[in-house]
Amino acid sequence: MKIHTPEIILASGSAYRRELLSRLVKFFDISSPNIDESILRNENPHDYVSRLAREKAQAVADSGPSGLIIGSDQTAVTDTGILGKPGGFDRAVQQLTQCSGNEVRFLTGLALLDTESGRTEVEVDEVIVRFRQLTPLEIENYLLAEQPYDCAGSFKCEGLGISLFESIESSDPNSLIGLPLIRLNKMLIRFGYNPLLHQDS
Repeated sequence: MKIHTPEIILASGSAYRRELLSRLVKFFDISSPNIDESILRNENPHDYVSRLAREKAQAVADSGPSGLIIGSDQTAVTDTGILGKPGGFDRAVQQLTQCSGNEVRFLTGLALLDTESGRTEVEVDEVIVRFRQLTPLEIENYLLAEQPYDCAGSFKCEGLGISLFESIESSDPNSLIGLPLIRLNKMLIRFGYNPLLHQDS
C-alpha cells in the first residue's frame, strides 16, 4: 500500500539545519523566511525562540508552499541575558570571554506546521554547556580558525568549538547545532509522517 507523502519544507536558510534535516528526511524543500527577529520587550528567552520558530514556519506557509513546514530558532542565555549571533570577530571575542568559565543555556525553538489542517506544534529543547576557563589567546585562535560569526554563542560544536567546553548536558546532540532531531522525529510521527516509512518516497 502506498503511503501518502506530504511535502516537507524547512523554513530556514541555515546550512547547519539543512544538513541536520537531511539525516532524518531524504527529500525536502527549503524556503528562507523573512521575519523580524527582534526580541520583544519583557519577552523571556523560552517565549522568544518559541515565537520565532512559529513565525518562521507561518511566514513560509503564507508565501505559498503546502505540506509540513519546520521552523526553528536558537538563542544562547547567560546570567546577563541573551547572546545572539556575533556577526564579527570583536563581538565574538566579547561573547566567548563572557562564556569563559561559565554555564550557558542554549534554547532551540522547534515548530511544525501542517498547512492542510492548520495544526501547529511548538516545543523548546534545552542544552546546558559549561565552558572551560579560556585564555584570550585560545579565544582568538579559535575564532580565527573557525570564524563562527553566524552562530549563536560564537562557536561551532560540530567542529573545533568542542575544545571550548568542560561539559555538555543534553538529551539530543543535534540540538546544539540548531535542530533537535529527536523531538522533530516525534513531532513528524504525530503529524502522520514517519521518516522510517518514507525513505523511498
